[in-house]
Amino acid sequence: MGKNKYYVVWNGICPGIYTSWTDCQRQINGYEGAIYKSFNTQEEAEKAYNSSPYIYIGKKKEETNLETKQSNDTSQYPQVVQKEAIAVDAACSGNPGPMEYRGVYLRTGQQIFHFGPIHGTNNIGEFLAIVHALALLKKQGLSMPIYSDSRNAIGWIKQKKCKTKLERNARTEEVFQMIDRAESWLKNNSYNTQVLKWNTSEWGEVPADFGRK
Repeated sequence: MGKNKYYVVWNGICPGIYTSWTDCQRQINGYEGAIYKSFNTQEEAEKAYNSSPYIYIGKKKEETNLETKQSNDTSQYPQVVQKEAIAVDAACSGNPGPMEYRGVYLRTGQQIFHFGPIHGTNNIGEFLAIVHALALLKKQGLSMPIYSDSRNAIGWIKQKKCKTKLERNARTEEVFQMIDRAESWLKNNSYNTQVLKWNTSEWGEVPADFGRK
């Protein structure tokens, strides 16, 4: 007999925790932008459901542990830049439009997370990227700064509020649910991580830039 699984549905017809794949499918089939993941224990599932989904979803093998990365040549960055850090950035085709964000580990130059595209704005993506990095560092028990080239997003992080002017409607509901969870994470978690402004004019594009300018 196979091992029981617990299915967390963050975004679906009826979000919750389900104990069968059939029940989970009923919540996600035909639902645009469904967000879900399976877990081996009920404890893991409950913890995940009450946390930000982008701690868990869209993970790639290289995201599992930053400390296992091999060193990379970081001489391309100015001496003032802290090499043991995460750089984040977002890209949006139109504003609003299809938006995605990612994080890059400076010491290796490797992408450690990526999310999207979903309908949103560039500033929202920058905000969500920082929260994703904060949550990932806290989960892994690591301490390193986060670089972003967005003053708006850094300001929103300090205020624990995404002050977007984007209208909340059926098309934007998915990204607003992500915003709600991000704001909740910021309000319910403490951290000592520095969120630093990447000085684009002097250092060039932030290392997480999508290169579409």
